[in-house]
Amino acid sequence: FFFQAEDGIRDTSVTGVQTCALPILNLVIWDIESSNANTDFGSIIEIGGILVDENLKEKDRFNLRCRLPEGEIPQAMALIVNKTGVDMLTKANLSHYQMLSEVEKIFKKWSPAIFLGWSNIGFDDEMIRKEFFKGIRYPYITNASPNKRHDGLNIARGAYAIDPTVLETETNEKGNAVMKLESLARMNGFESGGAHSALFDAELTVKVLGLIKNNQKDTWNSFLKTSSRVDAETIFKKEKIITLNEYFYGKSRLYLCAPLHPKYCVHPVYQWGQAVDLRVDVEPLLNLSVNEIKVELKKTPKFLRTIRSNKAPIILDESYGIKAEPYNAMDKELIYKRAKLVRENEKFSETVITALREIAEEKEQTKSQEDILAEESIYQKFTPNKDTALFPKWHSASWKDKLVMLDKFEDERLIGFGKKIIYQESPETLPKDIYDEVKREIAKRILSDKKEKWWTCKEFYFECDNLREKYSNENDESKLIFLDELNEFVMSIQKKYESA
Repeated sequence: FFFQAEDGIRDTSVTGVQTCALPILNLVIWDIESSNANTDFGSIIEIGGILVDENLKEKDRFNLRCRLPEGEIPQAMALIVNKTGVDMLTKANLSHYQMLSEVEKIFKKWSPAIFLGWSNIGFDDEMIRKEFFKGIRYPYITNASPNKRHDGLNIARGAYAIDPTVLETETNEKGNAVMKLESLARMNGFESGGAHSALFDAELTVKVLGLIKNNQKDTWNSFLKTSSRVDAETIFKKEKIITLNEYFYGKSRLYLCAPLHPKYCVHPVYQWGQAVDLRVDVEPLLNLSVNEIKVELKKTPKFLRTIRSNKAPIILDESYGIKAEPYNAMDKELIYKRAKLVRENEKFSETVITALREIAEEKEQTKSQEDILAEESIYQKFTPNKDTALFPKWHSASWKDKLVMLDKFEDERLIGFGKKIIYQESPETLPKDIYDEVKREIAKRILSDKKEKWWTCKEFYFECDNLREKYSNENDESKLIFLDELNEFVMSIQKKYESA
């Protein structure tokens, strides 16, 4: 049994699902609510998911909520948004560790599938990866082969770029369509009053995607074809011209592009595809040096477009881009000539890739030398396969045996994570010196007076005071009561750790 990562981050790792040659037809529509917007130091406190078939017909569902992990200071605004009061944080049936265990079982049971949510690639996927990493579980469960992943927001933006009538949308003050899930659901006739609870948001995602699937039958399968890095690469390495959907400055746009030569069309560091925007006169670029290309890459409009291969890019047939501005006003023969020049010029493509490598290396050299903490190191250093193979055995062991087994891990980060898990779940198992060590580390973090990466007591009180002022001005009594209860809760955590 194994997963094989395909996202350009890791090659292989041992864990619990059998590979399968069958086509992936099921989709897992899922969503999380968290204690903090920081994916490195926050925690998932609620997660819900719906298993659907290729027609988006429901086959199964789940919703889980857990207690806040011991020693963590929550972000008040995050809890206001997802409507999580102190009782929920402290009296849920499941501990955080138990909830992650249940999620892992369900996701393995539902595999193989395409996992997607709403803006999940930027947040939910990052959060669950880091939660599993800190929880001594294989992190890439949603996109390691045989699983794939996509993003409902990417699909909606792509569908809207093709045809703005596909969904009813609100317009913001800048005149751009609003693509927030709650807004889209409400504008298209779906009850959205429960938005920002995990399962309810998953339900809304299914409904909005159902509209897109019904209204754009011809493109639905095209959207899903980029659910893995390998699948995306297969497309742009084969096609001479593609339509790429990108979203920035609040607008969803279509770009007609020619991928670089198949031998040199992938970024050497980030593993993302590279294509030339066909609005640009490519001939003056073909014989430039590496340094000259580096200068050109800084200019706007950009001549080079990035295909984020492992982030479910929207790649469509050339026929869509050729109808969009400014390509629809260009001579088609000129477009095809430029595409041919790009695609067949191996030397030019090699020069561009070399320039990209040098830029990435220069960027790496100027990165902050600040120490990276274990919680934020998931992409800095990979856990040895030998350690990953021990995960199931570690979780199935008694708490006493878990403590003994920590010595078997080669990765020091896992040992630290393991001690904290035991402290939170079975503190009586730890010898006094280790118990005190973990408690002091938590105290040092949450009682810090500095501006930290994680939420401290001081930061919470500052946030709470600002929110009190806001809700006092709005005469929102329920929010003020909510904040008072939360404040009391954080004060009790502070009091406990002041004696550490």
